[in-house]
Amino acid sequence: MFRKLLAVALLLAAFGHALAAVDVNTANEDALRGIKGIGPARSKAILGERSAHGPFKDAADLGKRVKGMGGHTVERLQAEGLSVGPANAQAARNAQTAQAKTASPGQSATTVTVKK
Repeated sequence: MFRKLLAVALLLAAFGHALAAVDVNTANEDALRGIKGIGPARSKAILGERSAHGPFKDAADLGKRVKGMGGHTVERLQAEGLSVGPANAQAARNAQTAQAKTASPGQSATTVTVKK
C-alpha cells in the first residue's frame, strides 16, 4: 500500500512540474525569475536577446545567444521547468502563411490566423 501511495505522489509531483513549465519565448521577467537558477541579471539577458533577435529556436540556440549560458546550464534550467517551445510553432505558422501567399490561382490555399 505504501508503494502505491508513493508512486501516486511521485506521479502527481511530475505532472505538476510539467504544468509549471515556463517558455523562454513567451515568459516575462517575473516568470523567468521563478525558475531556480535564473536571477535578475540572467532574466534581463534572456529578454534582451529575445527582443533584439527574435524567439529562440531551441535549447542550443538559447545557449549560444545568451552570454553565460552553456549547454549544461540550459539542461539544468530545463530540468527546473524552462522550456523552449513556441518558436518552432511560430516558424510553422509563418511557413504556412508564406505557402498560402505563393499558391497559384488554381490551387487551394489554407490560411491560419492565430491570435495571441
